[in-house]
Amino acid sequence: MTGRTQPRRSSARRAILLAILASAGVCGIAAAVLGIASATTPAESAATPAESAATPAGSAAGSAPGGGAGETAASRAPSAPTPEEFDGASAAAKDEAEGSAQGLAARVDPGWLVETAAATGIPERALAAYAGAALGAETAFPGCGIGWNTLAGIGFVESEHGGIDGAVLGADGVARPSIIGPALDGTRFDAIPDTDGGAVDGDVRWDRAVGPMQFIPETWAHYGRDGNGDGSVDVHQIDDAALGAATMLCDVGGDLALPENWIRAVDAYNPNLAYNNDVAEAAEAYAADAAAATG
Repeated sequence: MTGRTQPRRSSARRAILLAILASAGVCGIAAAVLGIASATTPAESAATPAESAATPAGSAAGSAPGGGAGETAASRAPSAPTPEEFDGASAAAKDEAEGSAQGLAARVDPGWLVETAAATGIPERALAAYAGAALGAETAFPGCGIGWNTLAGIGFVESEHGGIDGAVLGADGVARPSIIGPALDGTRFDAIPDTDGGAVDGDVRWDRAVGPMQFIPETWAHYGRDGNGDGSVDVHQIDDAALGAATMLCDVGGDLALPENWIRAVDAYNPNLAYNNDVAEAAEAYAADAAAATG
């Protein structure tokens, strides 16, 4: 979950992960998980690694998001626009990056959505959010190459696409009951004292990871975005959460077609070797299934 603050990997362990990803066919310009899409999709595709999975109305393939507690904002370059900077942007720029009043998910090709959801097993509502977020992030961060399948990999590992522990992702994109992780009190994960007065996670003593993409409050405060165009930023709403995750990944990683950048971005989401491998495995599988289905 985003917010697990385990000790950061040594450069040696990072090299091992890179080797693992390479041997699995995940690294390199042809790796589906690296965040650029290949299977062409309606209205623009972004040819990419190992035929990743293309998405409607733009490209959306391969890499992925978060709300982790890894690197500090000051260490990242380029820096993601803050919510205040987004508020000050032109209406046209905001609509393009965050979606129109209908939201980014509305930009996803319906035919592609149905076909890809059937091939991958990802619920259509969640897949629309991942694909829309990838399209929106590519507008805000040209050249990032963030892909829907990486976001889907994270969404699966974090919350089973909003369906963990009996939660149900509604047509409005909100998971009910709310998905709230355990207190980050040092028992299972490193301790993170409360940063939001309980406003986001309901806990006034410790922070907790929240929502379908499992953001911790402090990270959400910086990366939360309005992905469904309703004028609010809701960590429990999957369009908002997916766009926030994509924004964080692009901010931290930059060009996600580079293996080391993809690893750094996912590491910031959750600095854990097994987590990196789980996300990579899921993202690669989704890309392969989508490519096979869409030809």
